[in-house]
Amino acid sequence: MQSDDMIWQVLNHQFCSFKTTIGKALSDKQHFCRHPYSVTGLCNRTSCPLANSKYATLREEDGRVSLCIKTVERAHSPKNMWEKIYLSRNYSKALAQIDEHLQYFPKILIHRNKQRLTKIHQYLIRMRKIELKVRSGRKAKLVGVHRKVEQREERRERKALVAAKIESVLEKELTERLAKGAYGDIYNFPESPYQKALQTAEDKQEETEALSDEEEEDEMESMVEYVEDLDSEEEIEDEEDMEDMADYLGDGQWGDRHDNSDEHGDEDDDDGDDNDDDKDEDSASRKSDYDNLDERKRTAAQNKRNNRKKGPRIEIEYEEEREDQIQPSSSA
Repeated sequence: MQSDDMIWQVLNHQFCSFKTTIGKALSDKQHFCRHPYSVTGLCNRTSCPLANSKYATLREEDGRVSLCIKTVERAHSPKNMWEKIYLSRNYSKALAQIDEHLQYFPKILIHRNKQRLTKIHQYLIRMRKIELKVRSGRKAKLVGVHRKVEQREERRERKALVAAKIESVLEKELTERLAKGAYGDIYNFPESPYQKALQTAEDKQEETEALSDEEEEDEMESMVEYVEDLDSEEEIEDEEDMEDMADYLGDGQWGDRHDNSDEHGDEDDDDGDDNDDDKDEDSASRKSDYDNLDERKRTAAQNKRNNRKKGPRIEIEYEEEREDQIQPSSSA
C-alpha cells in the first residue's frame, strides 16, 4: 500500500536526488525540484510528483503539449503510471481539455496546470518568431544572461543611491525654490516631505540666531575693565593718617581741639609773657593757617570714614622740630 505522507517525510528529511537548494544564508535558502514531471518546480508537499499518488502536469516535446495524469490505480505498475494526453495547439481548446480531464482533481492543481500551459504557449510563440526571422535571412541576436554580473550591478546601483542622498538633495532644492517663490502662492506637495523641509529650515535659522547671540556674549566678555580697589590696605592707611592729621592741634601737640581749647588759652598766656611781640604775631598767623588746614582735612576724613569699610585702627606718631622751639634753647 502506498503512503504519500511517509514518502514525503523520507524525501523531505532524508534524501531526494531531485532536490536542489539555492542560497547560502538560512534566510535566503530556497528549495527547488528538478523532476521532469514537477508542475511548479518548487520542492513542497503539494508540488512533489513522487509524494502525491493523484497528480497531473504538462510537458512540451517538439512543440507539442501533452497532459500527464497519475492516478493511484496504476501505482502498482510503474511502467504505466503516467497517462499522456496530447492537447490541441489552440490555446482555448487546450484549456477546455484540461477542465475536462481534471474535473475530479483539486482546484489548485488545475489552476497551476493552466498557468503552466500559458507559459508554454508564450515561449512557443517566441520560438516560432525567431525561427521565421532566421528563415527570412534576418538572424535574431541572442543575448546571454550573466547572473553574477547583473547581481554585481544591482549592488552597485543600491550603493550609489545611498551615497547620492537623493531625498535630502530634493528637499534642499524644494526649500530653496519655496524661499525664492518659484511656485507662486499655490502648492500641491506631499505633506510629510514639505513639513520636514520647513522644519529643517526653521532649525537652521534658530541655529544661526543662537550662534550670533553667543558671539555677542563673547564680545561682551572680552571687554575688560580695570577698577580701582578702594578697600586696599594703602587706602585704609591713608584714611587713618588723615584722621590723625585732623587731631593735630599745632605746635607739636595732638588731641581734640574743642576739648582742649581752654588749655591752649592758658598756655598761650604763659608763653606770651616770655616771648616777644613778633613771636606772638607769627604764632597767631600759623595757628590760623593750621585751623583752616585742619578743618579741610577733618571734613575730607569724615567723608571717607563714612564710605570706607571698618578696619583695624593704627596709631601713627609724628615728630617735628620747629624754629621757634629751637631758638630759645640756643639763646639760653
